[in-house]
Amino acid sequence: MKLTILGCHSATPRTDTNPTSQVLEIKNHMFLIDCGEGTQVELRRNRIKFSRIKHVFISHLHGDHYFGLVGLVNTFSLLTRETELHIYAPKGLKEVIMLQMKLANAWTSYPLIFHELTSKEPELIYEDDKVEVHTIPLDHRIYTNGFLFKEKENERKLDINSVTEANINVAYFRKLKQGADVVNEDGVLIDNKTVTKDPQPPKSYAFCSDTVYHEDIVPQIKNVTALYHESTFLERHEALCKPTKHSSAKQAASIAKMANVGMLFLGHYSTRYDDLNEFKIEAQTVFENSKLAKGGKTFTI
Repeated sequence: MKLTILGCHSATPRTDTNPTSQVLEIKNHMFLIDCGEGTQVELRRNRIKFSRIKHVFISHLHGDHYFGLVGLVNTFSLLTRETELHIYAPKGLKEVIMLQMKLANAWTSYPLIFHELTSKEPELIYEDDKVEVHTIPLDHRIYTNGFLFKEKENERKLDINSVTEANINVAYFRKLKQGADVVNEDGVLIDNKTVTKDPQPPKSYAFCSDTVYHEDIVPQIKNVTALYHESTFLERHEALCKPTKHSSAKQAASIAKMANVGMLFLGHYSTRYDDLNEFKIEAQTVFENSKLAKGGKTFTI
């Protein structure tokens, strides 16, 4: 699982910072999460193939999280894309994008499919045989969701030496990987666990931006491999959190600690701060494995 940060600041873009957008690579998928202004430039800068992006997840309809989307949708058309693009977003985004295309008479060359979100409860919004994605209801000034990306259980691994010794036909290898007991060439039933090894535990990633400190999300993100949680402010400006419905670095770390996550990524920094290292220092007083999201940085999880 690999996470590439395209932008991680709040509000407006600057010459050296971009608003929220990131790419999660998981089980051969490349999911785009939020699409702030400048996203397609950062995709090119990070050499991420546009054609691999088939699913876009938008947390909410504040501009720093989706203003880059219509440009990206249009660029896909200019590149004569044919593959479907699925967009999972709050109800209203479809209307915005379709009006822009209508007024420009610039319809897509490919199927553009919107999945409009309205539920205030966690819901499964995407699933295949390898991955599932759930919404994480957040508490912000408008309707907002985070997203929980979860690998499904991995297949068991063959212990080739044991399989050979057990005289099992290659035709049964698939069943072994799926956890089944099989009959060998001598007609003997072979216990799966004697010829296979446990798979790697499935990984998970929770994306939570934007939100005020919100303990209700803790049960849903319990024990995730990695958590991205917004940290707009430092503790000295915590008084701004409630009226703006944002979080501080210390509050993000408290959520990570309560949820017993593997690692915490901080982001959505207010542009009032010049030294981002202060966010990490503050968070690490509560949750040691806290890291800074930075534009252009890739994390292997």
